[in-house]
Amino acid sequence: SMGQKVAVIDVTGIISKSDATIKLIHAYRDDPSVKAIVLRIDSPGGSVAPVQEIYTELEKIEKPIVASMAGSAASGGYYIACAADTILANPGTLTGSIGVIMQFTRMKGLYDKVGLEHQVIKSGQFKDTGSPFRTLTEEEQAVLQATVDDVYNQFVDTIAEARSNLLTRTEVLELADGRIFSGRQALDSKMIDQLGNLPDAIKIAGELGGIEGSPKVLRREKKTSLFEQLVGIKQMPPFDEMFSLPGVTFRYQMNLGD
Repeated sequence: SMGQKVAVIDVTGIISKSDATIKLIHAYRDDPSVKAIVLRIDSPGGSVAPVQEIYTELEKIEKPIVASMAGSAASGGYYIACAADTILANPGTLTGSIGVIMQFTRMKGLYDKVGLEHQVIKSGQFKDTGSPFRTLTEEEQAVLQATVDDVYNQFVDTIAEARSNLLTRTEVLELADGRIFSGRQALDSKMIDQLGNLPDAIKIAGELGGIEGSPKVLRREKKTSLFEQLVGIKQMPPFDEMFSLPGVTFRYQMNLGD
């Protein structure tokens, strides 16, 4: 069994793009020495479409996949874990937070105080939905809620399909109200398969991949910037992104302390 490997793919931080992860998935798919893949997830989730793109590519992989949840694998992080054949978490991993969130900042009061006036010329009733310069209308709230509900149902369907041997869709709905679970609660709720750490996940992946003895591990070293080392986060979102208009994004994301 010389040269048979387990590849580790890191899914870390807020997921806003999928390209680099998908490139890695394809590289390990096409490498005949890689017999199994471990997803090492430490993420509160992120933008819906990139999360779905990563999930879709993982679904196509015929090699065994094991998910290993680190500090958090919440919302979109949990969504991606559902692509694995078996999911491990630590007892204290933060997971769950299943749902969709859209947030708008209203700055009208501030602008009125400062004496700024905002004019909009638009082509359709809903084109400036989410503008910070006014409150959402009832119609806008209804349109947005319907879209959020649709994207939420996509999440529920994905989990219900992935965990169908353990959970009914109704049971998934009960768990999918946005609440957060510890790893141990997630195990009790059948959202994950067992408690364990990264070495446990690698061992299981090796067994599923038919590797005898302890497998060689293939893992890309992550380059961290000085800023990241000092501040502990990758980078601040650019200012214009934080306040961009229209600020409409869907997120499968756990928000703590917002």
